[in-house]
Amino acid sequence: MLLLHLGAFHLDIDSKRITPWHSLAPRTRLLCTLLMVFAIALTPNGRWWTWAIYGLGVLGVILFSRVTKKVLFKRIAVEFTFIGVVLLGTLFREGGEVLWSWGVLRITTEGLTVLGSVSIKALLSLLMLNVLTLTTSVPALLNALTALRVPPLLIAILASMYRYISVLIREFQAMLKAAASRNLASRKMWQLFVIGNMMGTLFIRTYERGERIYQAMLARGYQGVPVVEKVSSGGRRDLVALTLTTVLALLGQVIYLPQ
Repeated sequence: MLLLHLGAFHLDIDSKRITPWHSLAPRTRLLCTLLMVFAIALTPNGRWWTWAIYGLGVLGVILFSRVTKKVLFKRIAVEFTFIGVVLLGTLFREGGEVLWSWGVLRITTEGLTVLGSVSIKALLSLLMLNVLTLTTSVPALLNALTALRVPPLLIAILASMYRYISVLIREFQAMLKAAASRNLASRKMWQLFVIGNMMGTLFIRTYERGERIYQAMLARGYQGVPVVEKVSSGGRRDLVALTLTTVLALLGQVIYLPQ
């Protein structure tokens, strides 16, 4: 039943709000997000005060953007399930004092430091990226990428990928409804069998559907570059936001310079 509601999923459910964060130009929001993510990811392990400063900055963005907290944390929880196995592997890193051992498995102080550091990096980075996607529409993000001189081919690939996700979802919904109407998914074993067969059929149907959509786009003047909406290019408020983000990123690194 959950798959039948995939069509109601939207990336940018909070893009129409009126907040200080939304008043910034899309490219400013993108630059601030990328600056914070790079600062967080490039920080060496064990710098807890640096991440505390960055955490306050991320919390400020969440509060100023008034993003829907329930949706934000649900997405973070889903994304953490995919990277949890990788994070768990860092716990058994060699080095430091051994705190617990069982056969070849050992938990050391170095492993705990790496696990905590990588987990905080992933959490803060995912929070910033999800706030960006929740509060900025896809056309606005494409506009920001265009303004930042990203190669047009890459922008066209991203735009097509977003466009064809909805096509894929609609095709899968139609096939699920057809299977349910024929009572083909009444048992769990049959459900696995039906879904397995639908995957192959889905690839063929979406490929043919994609060709028809592409021909329709060409007939309407598509030249390989997606049409993006016109948005504000920014002003004094955007300059202030970029300056504050840069100061925050540098402040997190400066506190460890005396060491």
